Amino acid sequence: MTSIQNIFLPGGFKQFRILKSKFHLSDKTVLIIGSNSELIAEKMIDSGAASVKVIVNDYESLLNSRLNLPKDSKVSVKMMDYENTDFNYESFDLIYAQASISLTSRNKIVKEIKRILKNESVLCVSEITSLSKQYPQFVKDIFESSDILPLYHDECAKYYEERNFSVLYEEDLSSSLKNYYENAANQLKQAIETLTDKEKSYYKKLLNKISHESNAYLKLGADKFIGLKMIILKKTQKER
Repeated sequence: MTSIQNIFLPGGFKQFRILKSKFHLSDKTVLIIGSNSELIAEKMIDSGAASVKVIVNDYESLLNSRLNLPKDSKVSVKMMDYENTDFNYESFDLIYAQASISLTSRNKIVKEIKRILKNESVLCVSEITSLSKQYPQFVKDIFESSDILPLYHDECAKYYEERNFSVLYEEDLSSSLKNYYENAANQLKQAIETLTDKEKSYYKKLLNKISHESNAYLKLGADKFIGLKMIILKKTQKER
């Protein structure tokens, strides 16, 4: 099932490339939140990061992350609850989340990020957003099936500013979603051709979800309602 697990993240490598142009990774301690981030993690090591840890929140993602990393990789992958990690207070110089914390539990996750991020250090996040404050039921179904609670596109910065982050940079990456969903549809088609009937049955829910989302975005008009916003932020106040 590697081909499905390797589907590019929303935003592809653009979020990382922008971060790298704005932030020096040399000697930084980095935490990446979210599955399918192995190539990003390896690129951070190549860019001189002192350490890169990845956390995922389910066992299948943990297995796939470890399989996708080279045996001699310096990247560490662990399974943790995003809103209740095992890390010490102020452990990281950079926390990176690519479309991975746009969840119904976002508030608790961001509180935990603030706990483990060093003061005056950086959070680089991309948020799955709603381009309109009102959106049709089929778009709502897409969000709910992935446990996503989208921020309104034009209010992402405000959300983080209200939680004692200052905005260093932001960019609209919504145009990258077309490529993401096209890749998802193509890789799904390839995967289905190689899966056994037993595997198709096992992955039926995931296959249907990817197929439904790709079709909705590419053909049914969900692109008018679903966006992606990248923000680079600085933690500006210590937690008490």
